[in-house]
Amino acid sequence: MAVKPTSSPLPSALPSAEGVEVIERTTLFQGYFRMVRYVLRHRRFDGGWTPNITREVFERGHAAAVILYDPVRDMVGLSEQFRVAALAAGRHPWLIEIVAGIIDAGETAETTAIREAREEAGVEVEELVPVADTIASPGGSTETVRIFCARVDATKLGGIHGLPEEGEDIRVFAVPADEAFAWVESGRINNAISVVAVQWLALHRDQLRKRWNVTS
Repeated sequence: MAVKPTSSPLPSALPSAEGVEVIERTTLFQGYFRMVRYVLRHRRFDGGWTPNITREVFERGHAAAVILYDPVRDMVGLSEQFRVAALAAGRHPWLIEIVAGIIDAGETAETTAIREAREEAGVEVEELVPVADTIASPGGSTETVRIFCARVDATKLGGIHGLPEEGEDIRVFAVPADEAFAWVESGRINNAISVVAVQWLALHRDQLRKRWNVTS
């Protein structure tokens, strides 16, 4: 099934907000990502104003993520790859995740989800269903993540994928949906976006199978 991009424009780097006064905005670092220092104040719940507050914000861009689901076989596609930030946080650095990637200029979240499914998992998306529009770490990052569920053929899932020029080494595999749900419960899947997506699927699996005319 063809998927038509429908996303609205992504939020600007500095949206206006009533009750917030930005006093200073300074770029501290500009590479592939950007670090910005804000000096601001905002309204308190009692109607007054806070004193000036200084905060550093990591501007990482915006991303799309997609949980791969085969309703016929009731299988979920997952990936495993090395994550340096997990290592720095003292966690096991090979994480089990759903497919995800940064939304490039000129792309929508939908087209990014389709592209990443192809690049990271070697699979074609048959249909996309919106799951959630989240902000990943609002205490210090501007990154938003739009999550989708994609109908796929699980027999196509497997092997090592990713772009060599980006140093990607991604192992792709499929597991029964109930096993993926259990991995969230046990903590084996422990990154937030993947947890949200898998739990959403646990709540909506029956509706999806009905939508896609799949019977048990």
